[in-house]
Amino acid sequence: MKKFLLILTTLFIVGAIGYLFFYPYDYLVTIKAKANAGTINQTIKLWDSTLDSTKLTSDLDLRHLDQTLSFNDSTHIYSWEISAENDSVSKIKIFAKDGQNSLMNKILVPFTDTDFEKRTVRTLSDFNENLHNHLKRIRVTVVGEEIIDSAYYAYVTAKSSQFDKAKGMMRNFPLLDPYLVNNGAKLKGRPFIEITKWDKEKDSIEYRFGYPVIKSDSLPQHPDLQYGFRKKSKALKAIYNGNYITSDRAWYALLDYAKKHNIDVTGLPTEIFYNNPNLGGDELNWKAEVYMPLSKQ
Repeated sequence: MKKFLLILTTLFIVGAIGYLFFYPYDYLVTIKAKANAGTINQTIKLWDSTLDSTKLTSDLDLRHLDQTLSFNDSTHIYSWEISAENDSVSKIKIFAKDGQNSLMNKILVPFTDTDFEKRTVRTLSDFNENLHNHLKRIRVTVVGEEIIDSAYYAYVTAKSSQFDKAKGMMRNFPLLDPYLVNNGAKLKGRPFIEITKWDKEKDSIEYRFGYPVIKSDSLPQHPDLQYGFRKKSKALKAIYNGNYITSDRAWYALLDYAKKHNIDVTGLPTEIFYNNPNLGGDELNWKAEVYMPLSKQ
């Protein structure tokens, strides 16, 4: 009996020392969401941009982010880990730590609701609400492998962050639609963007914003306007419904689909838009066809 109590006491002491001095966090929050890692990653970054005195880094991959939040009296450090629970649900674990009062928090958290715990719950509840509100306003449906048709088109080039993609489109749209039509060009299709470079670490893109036109010898010329040809090709296709600002959610869905089915893709999507955002309306009724070309044609 004494030996058993000695072993039990030793285990308790070792466990207590490990918890107090070696565990890398003070408090754990777990959130589940019907979304892929890319969508959650981008939502965390967008939410972070609305906060004061924060710093967010994501050096590893989409599934890991480190966030530092400065409050008046303390600094909180959140380590985010995103994992797939099944094909449609992701689990988000946020390992929270108080930079100044970690040891005291570890002692008190099991026994009482500390200010650190209350603030962490309040802060991450705000994120959870933002995430689920966002998911209510978008819909992504992966169709599978299809053909993206060939097209001759007029286009302008642009660089931006993923989030500012739609602003770039709105800024350049007058050059494509009114200018082309007013100068004798005949449109033949819907506006689209073709991503030519995607830096996933920096969330930056370079792209062509174009409009299919009927090829002729008298197409209008402009210093910022160019013409190109898209070949017919095989691609994975998804339908995106929602505000075009966040249509990149479909990019991540197609990348996940490609990985799951061992399909090699270029990682450079094309989006074809069916609605004019300037007309407003229910954003869930806005539609974009999103294509992720296959690497081998």
